[in-house]
Amino acid sequence: MPYDPKKLRENTWELCFNLLAVGIKPENLFIQSLVPEHAELCWIFNNFTSYGQLTRMTQFKDKSDQNSSSGDSFVSAGLLDYPVLQSADILIYRADYVPVGKDQEQHLELSRNIAQRFNAQVGKEYFVLPEPLFTETPKIRSTADPTRKMSKSAGEKHYINVFEEEKKLRKQVGSAVTDAGDTPAGEMSAGVANLFELINACGATEAYEKLMADYQSGNLLYKDLKQVVADALVALSDEFRARRAELQKDKKWVKEQIKSSSATIRKRAQETIQEVKELAGLMNVKL
Repeated sequence: MPYDPKKLRENTWELCFNLLAVGIKPENLFIQSLVPEHAELCWIFNNFTSYGQLTRMTQFKDKSDQNSSSGDSFVSAGLLDYPVLQSADILIYRADYVPVGKDQEQHLELSRNIAQRFNAQVGKEYFVLPEPLFTETPKIRSTADPTRKMSKSAGEKHYINVFEEEKKLRKQVGSAVTDAGDTPAGEMSAGVANLFELINACGATEAYEKLMADYQSGNLLYKDLKQVVADALVALSDEFRARRAELQKDKKWVKEQIKSSSATIRKRAQETIQEVKELAGLMNVKL
């Protein structure tokens, strides 16, 4: 997709700090471009992936349409091939499970297909077929349009930034769609269900159970539901922003930590590449 190189680098480091702030351990975090073996395995996997499979990927179709609607007819081969790189990201570490949302199930299934084809070609069950690992809230929907998934690429009103300031969070939740009037009698509307999912995702179990009891008894007020959602998100955001602020006090040290973990993790990726090339019959340079 179109991008600014300088902004990409800034966003990469911002994401690193955000991931650390929400609890990812530094030793488990790496920057993909510092591990070029991902790209090498992607190229090998291209030979075990059909063009038809890639054109059927929902994300490819959505983003291609997004480009066209914005007046840009250019659709890169990188956009088409991205799911293969994602498969390399997963399989290069021989993952048993992959924590994903429901919207990524299709991409994970491609990873399994590629692994099966590779194993069949080389005559060895080398790659594990990874399984999805869903949380209790595998899919969060847009508060502005609960018929679609929450997505940053869909625009500002279609996603919640968990590092956002309190005022904006409360405003966004306050404007959330609850019931569009087309919900069958006796069923919970998609908007209300989504707000309950958000409470659950924030870990506000007690509030969730109380409001659910109100809903089931017919006493739920949407303003109360939105208030609790906003309170839960603000509490979570305050915690994350405090952690990030602490990390940003020593940016240089954090960046060195991530570079170091990237170098360590790269060694694992290199081992996989060596074994894959050996199995595939490619010329190999021993480490």
